[in-house]
Amino acid sequence: MDLISLPPCSRRTDLTAMANEQPMALSPASTSAIKISTTFLKTPVKTDQEILQNSMLEDDPNSNTILPSNELSEEHRRSLEKPARWGPRHKGAQELAKLYSNGKRTQELICVYICISLMILNLGLILRHFRLERISNVVVAAIFGILTADFGSGLVHWGADTWGSVDLPIVGKNFLRPFREHHIDPTSITRHDFIETNGDNFMVALPILGKLAWNFFTKTNAEIQQDYAISAYLFLCSIFIAMTNQIHKWSHTYWGLPKWVLFLQNHHIILPRRHHRIHHVAPHETYFCITTGWLNWPLEKIKFWSTLEAIIELSTGHKPRADDFKWAQKRT
Repeated sequence: MDLISLPPCSRRTDLTAMANEQPMALSPASTSAIKISTTFLKTPVKTDQEILQNSMLEDDPNSNTILPSNELSEEHRRSLEKPARWGPRHKGAQELAKLYSNGKRTQELICVYICISLMILNLGLILRHFRLERISNVVVAAIFGILTADFGSGLVHWGADTWGSVDLPIVGKNFLRPFREHHIDPTSITRHDFIETNGDNFMVALPILGKLAWNFFTKTNAEIQQDYAISAYLFLCSIFIAMTNQIHKWSHTYWGLPKWVLFLQNHHIILPRRHHRIHHVAPHETYFCITTGWLNWPLEKIKFWSTLEAIIELSTGHKPRADDFKWAQKRT
């Protein structure tokens, strides 16, 4: 894809243009879904020009795919001799990737296996106590679970992107490092396996799933039925939290995605690829929600993140994204 054909991801697109992008004809239901998914992009948060100049073109290999030297154009060969602005050749990205430790890997493995076990256990308990008349409660719980997970993803993403340093003990190398690496090598997440991609989000879901299982085993059947809507909300919210970074990974994947993932992205049921591109315009100061992205536009409209940053900077004197900028400058 060349620069001219970059899709207009930062402004509302008309339904005809969107329909032409789809590999198959759209049904009336699909058209309605697209109307809903584009409602929150009425104003140009980031223009196409800003996206082109200040973010890596992920659907263009941009040195992420190494070709044999005899297949490289002269222009491409010269570009490889310059310090990389983004991607796996960026010096900062290479340094950050090396900080991924065996201890971190062990933590992620433990969290993934325990979390999956608790997911299966709680799913069985949820189904065991399900009553058909509860279906409306489950639907409402799912909606609120998605919104909670989306806002939570934005809050954590904003906090880790904006504040703190990789040099902080424990937290820095283990939890802030991936956020710094991601901004200067955004497609690195597509090269991570399931464990590295999802370990931390599964860790966040563990307390919720643990508490839920405890409630099922310690409460009476009457109490479980009385609190069933809350239990469904907690379970579905924990699933969305656990899957957030997998959804995030899909938003950076331009080849080989299953059709059902593309369907969910195209109808903005999960985070779409071109919606998330808005966040990856340097200096990465907006559109932090990465589960569905539904809350990005309204939070941007009320200046939620920028207001929080102004309050914190005024109170502490710390500049937002100072550490992020420092790593981005390590190009030589």
